[in-house]
Amino acid sequence: MKEERYFYVPQAAALSELPEEEASHAVRVLRLKEGDELMLMDGEGMFFRAVVSMASGKHCFYTIEETLPQERSWPAHLHLAIAPTKMMERMEWLAEKATEIGFDELSLLNCRFSERRVVKTPRLEKIVISAMKQSRKAWKPVVNEMQDFKTFIAHHTAGRRYIAHCYEEVERRSLYEELKKDCTDALVLVGPEGDFSIEEVRMAVDAGFVSVDLGKSRLRTETAGLAAVMMMQLSQQ
Repeated sequence: MKEERYFYVPQAAALSELPEEEASHAVRVLRLKEGDELMLMDGEGMFFRAVVSMASGKHCFYTIEETLPQERSWPAHLHLAIAPTKMMERMEWLAEKATEIGFDELSLLNCRFSERRVVKTPRLEKIVISAMKQSRKAWKPVVNEMQDFKTFIAHHTAGRRYIAHCYEEVERRSLYEELKKDCTDALVLVGPEGDFSIEEVRMAVDAGFVSVDLGKSRLRTETAGLAAVMMMQLSQQ
């Protein structure tokens, strides 16, 4: 059985040509030609079965033959906000694996103890898109630019909101047990390697965030982020 080839094409239904990068892969790497089948995904819940109508140089045109609406496998909006690590490879790994598991939004936080204060989000976007295609996810997670911690919590005032940290002097609940109570939108904050500052934790709690832990183990930032995504995903089952 021939493997289906998936391509990310925003607004695919309204277009007839693959984006430049996808076209290059289709024509130069896969060597697709007129009449070959391909699957398109628009990142907004739709797959499309299509055929190549013309392939030449840097261009690949298509004709849609079938529209395939997809069903969400989790009902709520799952949002992870995390302070990036000094080594971006670890954040890239997190973005890839979280997309494979399934979530909706990734925000980057600039905290008091942050190791990295500048992030090139286009690179993360490419990794998310690649993981979305590989795992056949119909919705592309949103990747947001880095934002100051105080500004971020001031702008997120609705839904279930949690801040994960390791301070014993601040009462914490189990994130997973909290998430299991209700299948609604959830936002989880994860701090840098040195954790959030105690002032940031108290600021978030005062703003309505629930103080939580991710279990008994002390986790690296990217591991904590992935654990939070997994807990959010499992709570939706």
